[in-house]
Amino acid sequence: MAFMKKYLPPILGFFLAYYYYSANEEFRPEMLQGKKVIVTGASKGIGEQMAYHLAKMGAHVVVTARSKETLKKVVSHCLELGAASAHYIAGSMENMTFAEQFVAQAGKLMGGLDMLILNHITNTSMNLFSGDIHLVRRSMEVNFLSYVVLSVAALPMLKQSNGSIVVVSSKAGKMASPLVAPYSASKFALDGFFSSVRMEHSVTKVNVSITLCILGLINTDTAMKAVSGIINIDASPKEECALEIIKGGALRQEEVYYDNSVWTDLLLGNPGRKILEFLSLRSYSLDKFINN
Repeated sequence: MAFMKKYLPPILGFFLAYYYYSANEEFRPEMLQGKKVIVTGASKGIGEQMAYHLAKMGAHVVVTARSKETLKKVVSHCLELGAASAHYIAGSMENMTFAEQFVAQAGKLMGGLDMLILNHITNTSMNLFSGDIHLVRRSMEVNFLSYVVLSVAALPMLKQSNGSIVVVSSKAGKMASPLVAPYSASKFALDGFFSSVRMEHSVTKVNVSITLCILGLINTDTAMKAVSGIINIDASPKEECALEIIKGGALRQEEVYYDNSVWTDLLLGNPGRKILEFLSLRSYSLDKFINN
């Protein structure tokens, strides 16, 4: 109890100050000028809009998705909008070999990498879980495991550039949600893995930031079709959502919340978890981090 009285107030003060000042950092579009950026799942929806925002900011962009013809159109529009360069590499993230090789090819095209934006997901629908293990496995492989493969492949280049990993997740990865159990499991996995790696980067002084983006319902065609007749809430615009994701990555924020509810950030941001994570490091031997 004495420990709590002595140390809890300053710890709470530290975290409140951290969140206040980090939230008020100023984003400037020129932060992305000339930067080398990968965007996955970029043939439509949020990924497509991120590619266009990055192009307007003068970034080098490599986009990927399964549809070669759609990616061609995205790249063409990126160049029209002012991208420093724009390329596409088509393929499926169900193929882990492709995922790994894609990063290497993208790095060669741009001459390095500053930001990796992980945005793709496998096709899913809203249904009660009926024991479809294949769906669970595919969701975990595409929505989670391929993200790990891509980030591992990109890390050497990101270390050289002191770059950033931006992970697009969902409210379903922070709270229980019915009808999307396999999808939700994959999004919770992203939080567990990338938040843990972020902590390791902090302790071992690896200057590669990791931003987890927690999104509510966004008005993409895919999302609107999936929730039709099931969820009756207003969707947020994909164009603004895409910009907020880019801002969060550029400002190296730990988490970005984008939703039509003002309560999402407050209730899911969970400073209590951050405090516990901070305190838990006291029980670790730093030799374990240094020797690895």
